[in-house]
Amino acid sequence: MKTVINLTQQSVIAEIESVLGTYSYYPYQQAFAIPELRQDLIAYVFSRIPCFYNNQETDNACDWSDKLPRNPLEHQIHIEGLIYQGIQSIIQAKSECISHHLCATVQPGCEPSHWFG
Repeated sequence: MKTVINLTQQSVIAEIESVLGTYSYYPYQQAFAIPELRQDLIAYVFSRIPCFYNNQETDNACDWSDKLPRNPLEHQIHIEGLIYQGIQSIIQAKSECISHHLCATVQPGCEPSHWFG
């Protein structure tokens, strides 16, 4: 039985986590913690790069090297650039939804205390 692994998916998701880690918690990390927005970001990046598939049995990969930078560092920088573009694009396009969702989240210091009854 042959197993096909999407190498691009694994590396892109890891890179998205890494890039989001460089942004502030509010609003960026908090916004992309929303599953719909996280999926939008993943789809944004995937739609702009070809996939590499690896057959575990034969170790053959479908190489699209003519469409991507040949140097691994250039490839990583290209992916990071797409992630930064995707973050900005989604934040702009869905700002109202993000604002509504983040405002609906109660900040612990802003809620009245029920401690004293």
